[in-house]
Amino acid sequence: MWNRTYSYSFERGETTLFHVADYVVFGLTLLVSAGIGLFYAIKDRNVNSEKEFLLAGRNLSVFPVSLSLLSSFISAITLLGTPAEIYKYNTMYWLISIGFVISATASAQIFIPVFYNLGITSVFEYIQMRFGRLVRIIACIVYLTWMLFYMSIVLYGPSLALSAVTGISLWGSVVAVGVVCTFYTTLGGMKAVVWTDSFQMLVMFAGMFTLLIAGCLKLGGLDVAWNVAYANDRIQFLIMDFDPTTRHTFWNVIVGGGLFWTAVYGINQAQVQRALSLPSVEKARLAIWLNLPGMFIVLTLVCLVGVTMYAYFSTCDPVTLGIVEKTDQLIPQFTMELVGHLNGLPGLVISCVFSGSLSTISSGYNAIAAILLEDFVKPCFPRMKSSVMTVISKVAIVVCGGVCLLIAYVVSQLGASILQAAYILFGMLGGPLLGLFTLGMLFPWANKWGALIGHLTALVITLWIGLGSYLNKVVVTQPSSMTIEGCHMFNATTTTTMPTTPPLVSTGSVILDEKNDFPLYKMSYIWYTGLGMILNIVVGLIVSLVTGPTKPSEINPGLICPIFDELLPCLPKKLRKKLHFGVRHEDFVKFSPDDPDTKDRGGYDNKAYDYKEADDIKNDKPIATVYNGSPSYAIGKDYEKDFSTQL
Repeated sequence: MWNRTYSYSFERGETTLFHVADYVVFGLTLLVSAGIGLFYAIKDRNVNSEKEFLLAGRNLSVFPVSLSLLSSFISAITLLGTPAEIYKYNTMYWLISIGFVISATASAQIFIPVFYNLGITSVFEYIQMRFGRLVRIIACIVYLTWMLFYMSIVLYGPSLALSAVTGISLWGSVVAVGVVCTFYTTLGGMKAVVWTDSFQMLVMFAGMFTLLIAGCLKLGGLDVAWNVAYANDRIQFLIMDFDPTTRHTFWNVIVGGGLFWTAVYGINQAQVQRALSLPSVEKARLAIWLNLPGMFIVLTLVCLVGVTMYAYFSTCDPVTLGIVEKTDQLIPQFTMELVGHLNGLPGLVISCVFSGSLSTISSGYNAIAAILLEDFVKPCFPRMKSSVMTVISKVAIVVCGGVCLLIAYVVSQLGASILQAAYILFGMLGGPLLGLFTLGMLFPWANKWGALIGHLTALVITLWIGLGSYLNKVVVTQPSSMTIEGCHMFNATTTTTMPTTPPLVSTGSVILDEKNDFPLYKMSYIWYTGLGMILNIVVGLIVSLVTGPTKPSEINPGLICPIFDELLPCLPKKLRKKLHFGVRHEDFVKFSPDDPDTKDRGGYDNKAYDYKEADDIKNDKPIATVYNGSPSYAIGKDYEKDFSTQL
């Protein structure tokens, strides 16, 4: 066992709480975020366009958008949960950084270009253009449920962890973060979201670097921390097991993790909406690719913090000892142990965690406002004035903020690790959605019945597995061993060493009781996204073939991604043409915000569009042409004008 040269505050019987300076730093973080929203509210006070509010006029710069994309799904869950994952298990999760390559490739080359070239605002507009209204409504409801619960986890989880250690008010911090986030998102729209995210990204880096540097100084260097972790089997990168029940392996972290992050970056409205706010599809791709090194740097930083934190507590586990209840509370405990005596620094680290919450929640609010407007309000009131739509978007954000606070109370009754809870939620609901969009973009033969039945089948199965695993308290992989052999409890006159005992296992909130041996319940949570995607695609294709597949030549080519052109442009042109499988990609006119022909109505199928009906477009009349007796809605967003004629 490593002989440490320092003592813990709980050994000395000391309690370190927030100082006034810490509250000042924390308050300044919230104040700056609110100030940015107020600035853009004043600056754009004469702009009443909903496009300006939701997409910033498609005129943002690449770098702040890239920082915003990076910050939103780092979140407080990543900042608290990832170091706890390293502490509790090992470093296998670190390899998910390789999975980012899968995510960036799929997002930048497949999903984002299709959304952008159609000129849409909500990703679910694509679903109706491809599969009809019913599938769109179901997908919207699934997404809204997913994001509202996810944002509530992001809102409540960090506050619970921090209040237990630092003494800050639990519900006071929940309400403060929720109100400030609602305030600046409502006032400033997309511009406020992007620029506050950029500021919060800097705060997150500063907080994590503070912890890493302070921990290394305390231990005597990063090499010391690494050696201690290595000696206790925390450094693991080559678990090559193919068993799907193993929590993290080389294969499931890279492939399963890659698919998980594809659902985050490729089809999640909160991320896609910011990519669509850029002035060209090339810049949208660049913003996604710039996230690749950024995600690797951030993940490496938080994993190194986890290694350092493990080394620091390696001889006396606060969870086993009962100092903290769950491993999610270790980062706040680690913070107060290291820098609690340096007034202001704990406030910086805690601001770092809450910045992760703010960035995620604000982007979620903006995304939900866009979906409620584009997918529910506009189809019912197509002639509504732009200024009224902007007001409705702002009201939607305020209502969403209130709903998240209510759901946060529901989340408070759950007991799972926040990192795992978030991944399970993403997998159960995000996996089927990823499958739905993949089915639509890569398989031109899929029809509306395949999409509907495939999506519902995937939802039912992933919910059954995810909820079954949670309700039956199934433990997939036992946590690594922890010990309290090195704990020394001090008082005024005596020093007591904890009795030597075999290493005890710290399980946090997990109950080591397998009540159900059903094999699928034991599947690693990281496979949930991939399972949902595959189920949706396979069932969707089978049903489509049985009910009559769509003819590729009759489909709007803008709805299908020419995947071989995107990923294998080196192939001969004639071969790539054959690999279009009959889809007429050459007939699609792509959206451009600078092209007056596509600016208002989006990308369109050139052959399906009758130029004689141009006056109808100006007069807001529904446009539809016919291919071999079947309607083809190829004129971007003009399909919204009359739901009654839709498939």
